[in-house]
Amino acid sequence: MAVQRRADVVWENDLVHGSGKVRVASGALPEFPVSWPARSEENSAGKTSPEELLAAAQASCFAMALSAALGRNKTPPERLDVSAQCSFDKVGEGYKVTMMEISVRGKVTGIDEAKFEELAKNAANTCPISSALKGNVQISETAVLE
Repeated sequence: MAVQRRADVVWENDLVHGSGKVRVASGALPEFPVSWPARSEENSAGKTSPEELLAAAQASCFAMALSAALGRNKTPPERLDVSAQCSFDKVGEGYKVTMMEISVRGKVTGIDEAKFEELAKNAANTCPISSALKGNVQISETAVLE
């Protein structure tokens, strides 16, 4: 049986002047605000966006996938510092998530740079969030071994 996760949003007013509050059903995060300006302008004013949440999902999913691959390689990581940056652009008449850039810096004993990069590339292409984005969003990764 599939595991399901849920989030709820209450939105008030129109897109440009309105705002919403997001709540995750697990309670792991406090309720947080979202708005169109937070999504489409550089200064988010303390509010988040679907793209920031997608970047958070991508970074955590990738970290799990890479740590699993490193474990199977018998070189579990001491530490992985992962960042994901999601690009949201106007494309034609609308908006689209166009790019997801993943970067990882890893502290891993017993592995060389080439193998680390290979495992990172595979994790970036196969983790469940990447798989959901594949074919719609360009995904790139940069891996550096400490």
